[in-house]
Amino acid sequence: MFASFVFTAVAICSGIAYIWATYAGGPALRYLFKPLTTALILLVALTLPDPVSPLYRILIGAGILFSLAGDVFLMSPGDFFLWGLVSFLIAHLFFIAAYLEQAGFRVHWFFLALFAIYGFVLLYLLWPHVGALRLPVLIYALVLLSMGWQAGELWWSMRSLSALLALGGALLFLASDSILALDKFRAPIPHRDLWIMSSYYAALILIAWSVQRFEQV
Repeated sequence: MFASFVFTAVAICSGIAYIWATYAGGPALRYLFKPLTTALILLVALTLPDPVSPLYRILIGAGILFSLAGDVFLMSPGDFFLWGLVSFLIAHLFFIAAYLEQAGFRVHWFFLALFAIYGFVLLYLLWPHVGALRLPVLIYALVLLSMGWQAGELWWSMRSLSALLALGGALLFLASDSILALDKFRAPIPHRDLWIMSSYYAALILIAWSVQRFEQV
């Protein structure tokens, strides 16, 4: 587990360096630290010594890998937003598959209602502003909300620290993507990079650590 702690610490430092670079550094530093941070988080998931299951590790690792692809698309010169959206959508599908692998598909109406209400409000705010991207944004939002919902179902079913980390990561991912969408489509948000990237990297770190088997809580 020592290696995973080291990769986590270095990832946190790299993430802080990326956020600093968005304010004070040049593009070369941003191009370096953004994918590097996600790659280090992937190493966390791959090096944790006692996974809840081998398949869960593979699925979470695949989700983080597609998140890395999304990072590269969104930071590349040119309009690759749709490619980044598709990459992150695939990442969320892998995360959903990981949660289903642990607990199966479950429905508790209070979780479903909470995420449905949040999704309705978010789409209400975005809908007049997304233009030709309405269908991709709608599909992505449904998959993202399903990821958060099934993370909640996983925690409710398992009541383990691993499941709690997965839920915390899912909620932070939802927060990060919501801020990004509101900033891109509705109105600029002050210090957007700080809020988006800090919650995004925190989400990935928690999801990566959900691979580790912990005692029930």
